[in-house]
Amino acid sequence: MEVKIYTDGSARGNPDGPGGYGTILVYIDSKGIEHRREYSAGYKKTTNNRMELMAAIVGLEALIKPCKVNLYSDSQYLVKAFNEKWLEGWIKKGWKRGKNEPVKNVDLWKRLLKAMEPHQVTFHWVKGHNGHPMNELCDELATNAADGTDLLEDTIVE
Repeated sequence: MEVKIYTDGSARGNPDGPGGYGTILVYIDSKGIEHRREYSAGYKKTTNNRMELMAAIVGLEALIKPCKVNLYSDSQYLVKAFNEKWLEGWIKKGWKRGKNEPVKNVDLWKRLLKAMEPHQVTFHWVKGHNGHPMNELCDELATNAADGTDLLEDTIVE
């Protein structure tokens, strides 16, 4: 099955939180009917980069069977790690970068790699959303989650 995942993270410009993410998973079933699942969650005291990673992880972890996945994000941090082979270099260096500086968010990078394992994933950078309505909706979900004052559970909307 082919799946499109649109993601966004938001820390509302404050690295000490709150932060949140929005993810939308779009797929067509065997009858040709399009389905959409929306996920949104907010966390306190986090960064935008962590939320961008969480948004991608949640979308991939929601998939039960191996799929061909096109993941759309406006996060260069996420997309360039795969399209420019940063991740491979970090792993080879023992999760170090440059002058032996530690890579940030290793826990989430490892979780993302595990979530990707059964799938064929292609990452797409969508600069400033570039008119994709799904990305605009993800931005809205992420912003709403980041603005929330309570820890939110993932929500699924059929």
